[in-house]
Amino acid sequence: MKITLAGIVPRRSRTKSDATDRLLADYTERTARYVPCDSQLFESEAAFLDWLDRQPGRTPAYAVLLDSRGKQLSSEELASTIGRLRDEGTQRLVFAIGPADGWSPETLRRAGLVLSLGRITLPHQLARVVLAEQVYRAFTILAGHPYHSGH
Repeated sequence: MKITLAGIVPRRSRTKSDATDRLLADYTERTARYVPCDSQLFESEAAFLDWLDRQPGRTPAYAVLLDSRGKQLSSEELASTIGRLRDEGTQRLVFAIGPADGWSPETLRRAGLVLSLGRITLPHQLARVVLAEQVYRAFTILAGHPYHSGH
């Protein structure tokens, strides 16, 4: 399984933040101890979908789209979902934070899972860090690593 943490952010909207960039890189590197993991930004939803459709593998990439109306999972439930997908042979798991105005209905229908980080609104960069940390936490839960204490 390979993990990609994706985000839709037009260049004109991108801001540089050393703190969130370092945190994102740190959690991506930590996750890569368990499975290959990378982070990518896309100019538009269409560019993301084009990339998603071109991913190699025996099975299509499994898209988890983040949306405030999505399903809310505990860290343990997210770990269980990732573990199930891994065990079922999912080769590429893509977590994607959508454009500022939300995902189109057509794209939401393509998702394997629509996930919410909660009812709060987060800036895009911070949402990417929270997502990266939760993906890392999920793999530590699956591995029985003490990082996750259950709180």
